[in-house]
Amino acid sequence: MIFFNSSMPRSGSTLLQNILGQNPSIHVTPTDGSLELLYGARTNFTNCTEFKAQDQQKMLAAWRGFCKGGLEGYVKGLSDKPHTCIKSRGIGIHYAWYSAFMGQAPQVLCMVRDLRAILSSMERMYRAGQEGHQAIQNHATMHGTTTAKRVEDWCNGVPVGLALERFHQMRHEGIDKQCRIIKYEDLVKYPDEVLGGTHEYLGLERYDYDFANVEQITQEDDTVYGLSPALHVVRSVVEPKTPDYKDILGRDVCAWVNKRFAWYQEAFGYG
Repeated sequence: MIFFNSSMPRSGSTLLQNILGQNPSIHVTPTDGSLELLYGARTNFTNCTEFKAQDQQKMLAAWRGFCKGGLEGYVKGLSDKPHTCIKSRGIGIHYAWYSAFMGQAPQVLCMVRDLRAILSSMERMYRAGQEGHQAIQNHATMHGTTTAKRVEDWCNGVPVGLALERFHQMRHEGIDKQCRIIKYEDLVKYPDEVLGGTHEYLGLERYDYDFANVEQITQEDDTVYGLSPALHVVRSVVEPKTPDYKDILGRDVCAWVNKRFAWYQEAFGYG
């Protein structure tokens, strides 16, 4: 079985992958590029005259078979385990496409988190990386020179802004109702209950995870994106921490986030 982790950034998606990876029947990926492979193929299928010149019904069936076979072959090349969880933020928004070529509705796990906490995590990482140049800041143009400016930029771009836009569209289309929404706050507070519900959603047998010894299985070199090498490092113990977003972002920025993205904060019980 192939299933997916399509989550908000800084919401615990890497933590979830590494917990699931304890299960000997599940292979988990870091942030994965298989969607980009399918993107490239889709562009060629759409634009190539050889496909346009043939019977369109047969070509559509062949195209779907190509996508399904390609994804299945990709997964088999990664592992011989019976189940694979692919981590890719774009799967949720492409739910209909994946449903069409997989021949069934994909099972998608979506981690969410208080947006203020997501942004305070981004800001903490920014502050920790000031020995190196960071593209978000330019003093000559006064770009990204304050916490408020950086938060606004993150909310209007990649990765936070794009993820918010996708979640908004998923809710608009009702896709979120087909997915398993997992709040980060619930995962770290009630991990056994959350993983039990996740196994039920996936139709898998219950497994006893060790939440006190989470080993880092997935490896991601985020320096290739010019980002912190600690971006996807997980803590070994699953436990809640006291929120620090008011201290990191300040009350005015927190109030701006709640107002600007009220739909998200209210949808998932934040605010």
